[in-house]
Formats: sequence, structure tokens, C-alpha cells
Amino acid sequence: MGSKLEVLFEQIYSVLTTFGIFDLIDILLVAYLTYVLIKFIRETRAGQLAKGLLLLALCYFVASMFQLQTMSFLLENVFQIGILAIIVLFTPEIRRALEKAGRTKVADLSVFSADGHERDAAVWEGAVRQITEAVESLSRTKTGALIVIERKTKLGEQVDTGVELNAVVSVELLLNIFFVNTPLHDGAVIIRDGKLLAAACFLPKPQKEEFIATQFGSRHRAAIGISEVSDALTIVVSEETGTISVTEDGQMIRNFTQESLSTYLLDKLTPTKLAEEGGRKNILRRVMKK
Repeated sequence: MGSKLEVLFEQIYSVLTTFGIFDLIDILLVAYLTYVLIKFIRETRAGQLAKGLLLLALCYFVASMFQLQTMSFLLENVFQIGILAIIVLFTPEIRRALEKAGRTKVADLSVFSADGHERDAAVWEGAVRQITEAVESLSRTKTGALIVIERKTKLGEQVDTGVELNAVVSVELLLNIFFVNTPLHDGAVIIRDGKLLAAACFLPKPQKEEFIATQFGSRHRAAIGISEVSDALTIVVSEETGTISVTEDGQMIRNFTQESLSTYLLDKLTPTKLAEEGGRKNILRRVMKK
């Protein structure tokens, strides 16, 4: 027993004496990539697949331990084609993950980007006030509306399908656009950098449309579709119930009020400014519970 402990301590000492800064960097990078992978799996349907793979790995371990040749052979072949099968089955999720990584900027991680946040806050505060007032009015009259707020992912393809306006966002303009039977009411409004860029734009269908509840109409489905291929925030007003919803990253949050919608949008568009004002967490928590 003593000799085994001595060997163990010698091995640990050997590792510690040869451990360098590059080894530390290597470990930190692997740990970070593992964290990102686990987070990605938990946020997608790949989580169920991961459980299945762990079960197969356990079966392979047991088969190898008891020398079950046929079972081991079958599982080895399953693992050999497993990576290719995962890529084929989860192409949409992998694409969205890569697009999200590509949208990340160094400035987003920098502590020296305060000026940029202040400019964004100044641009968006007025626009959010106009948007939320218009949405509240549309909700009261049960007038259907679809408002896309562009963020990092540019929506040029969708803009080309509509009518370019490049106008200042106002309550009156939004109400006139979505008024029933007006030329621009059928489609989505796209807002870029706090300005109303285009109207009557067509949005892509959701990738898994068959899994969406039948209670959601074409506007809600289009909102989910654009949120799957971009980081846009999309506001939907139901013409049947007047319910205000927001989609982001393929998910939908419903039952917003003017106050909670304003808080939510400012939280997403001007996080630094709103963090200084405080009080957002309680409102967002109430919205998420509905």
C-alpha cells in the first residue's frame, strides 16, 4: 500500500514540476469549450441525444468488460457513424450555434465600450417608447401587427421583399401601417438602429412548423421563423385576442403589457442604461411566469 502511494505522489510531483503556463491555457480553453458545448446541448433538443449517447457508452463499457464480442462490434460501428449522423440530424441547431458565434464581437466583451452603449441607449429609448405605445393601441383594438427589431444579424433579404421607408419611428406611422386594408399592413415592419427601415416585408417560415401549436397564426409563425435565423426581437399583436408576444432565439414569450414590453426591449437593446435604472428583474419575472 505504501509503495503505491509513493508512486502516486511521485507522479503528481512530476506533473506539477513540468506544469507550465501553456498547460494552464490549454486546460482553460478545453474547459471553456466544454462549458459552451454543454450549454448548447441543454438549450436544444440535442440534450436528449446526449443522454442516449451516454447510455450507449455505458453499454459499450459493460460489453467490453464482460467480453461480449457481438455487442461490442455493433456499438463500435454505431460510434463510427455517430458523428456524421449527428451532423445530419442537427444541422439547423449547429448552423444557429455557428451564426451566434459569428455575431459575437470583441467590443461586446470589452470594458471600453461604454460610449457605444450610451449612444445605443439614446437612439433606442425614444424608439422603444413609440413602439410600445403603438403596440398597446393595436392590442386594445385587436389589430394584428408584426414588428421586427433588427440587432446584429442584418435582415437585408427580408427588407428586399418589402417597401423601404427609412422613416423615424412614431406611434402614428405604425398605426397607419397596420390599419386593416392599408397597402402596407400585410407583412412585417423592420426597425434598424431605431429607425423604421421597411414595411410589408415577408419573413421565413419556422424550421419545425409542425411542432408549433395550432392556436398560433401566420404572424406568430413568421415571428418564430425569423427568430430562428437571426438574433432579432419580433413583436406580435394577435388580431384574435390582442395578446402581445415577443419571439427571440426560436422562443416565444406572451402576455406583455406596455410597461413590461418597454422594460424587456430596453433590457435587450440598452442593457447598460437599464441596469443603472434598476427594477427590471421583477417585471421580467412576472412576464415569464405568465
